[in-house]
Amino acid sequence: LPRLPNMRLSIEKLSCIRGGRTILSDIRFEVRTGEALVLLGANGAGKTTLLRVLAGYIEASQGEMAVEGGDDPESSIGEMCHFVGHLNGVKSKFTVRENLEFWAEYLDSENPDNGDMTGGAERRIGEALAGFALTGLGDVPAGYLSAGQKRRLCLARLLVAKRPIWLLDEPTVSLDTKSQSLVTDAVNNHLATGGMVIAATHIKLGLDNSTELTLGGARGQG
Repeated sequence: LPRLPNMRLSIEKLSCIRGGRTILSDIRFEVRTGEALVLLGANGAGKTTLLRVLAGYIEASQGEMAVEGGDDPESSIGEMCHFVGHLNGVKSKFTVRENLEFWAEYLDSENPDNGDMTGGAERRIGEALAGFALTGLGDVPAGYLSAGQKRRLCLARLLVAKRPIWLLDEPTVSLDTKSQSLVTDAVNNHLATGGMVIAATHIKLGLDNSTELTLGGARGQG
């Protein structure tokens, strides 16, 4: 598989205040090509907030976020990342395949493969279906899926468009042990091709080349 370009994501003195309450304070870390950072901490410690700040959904109160390397040095972290949060973002009336076709076009709209879902886009959709054990469900409306199947469909969009940075917030929610192993395999394959991953989790994911960062903080929604 082709490797992603060498990159380094660095965070310095990052803080975030929401509603007058400090959620994150003086956060510092670095992630390089092929590395994973696992965010640990109790509920309310700030794991979700940190991921949403990195994705550009929440503005940091202070601090610096920078990415060195990559195909486009002018891109922000948000433009380089896949973000998978608590909500699945699945369109119930669309079939499983139609959901992935939507994400392929939306996430990679500048790729000429996407126009009629042929070529590279079609190949990536097939890989996403296979990678998350959804091949036999391609024509099933997403509204008929179980909670675990919907979560796998949500995660499958990671594979339909190449993004170097994956931000994952409790990616294994609603998944059984076998399905959790599919997540681990997908993440480790991404790392092996030069990707970077920052994941918040309460369970061991078994990721290759990973370090941990434990967040603390006040009680409440993080």
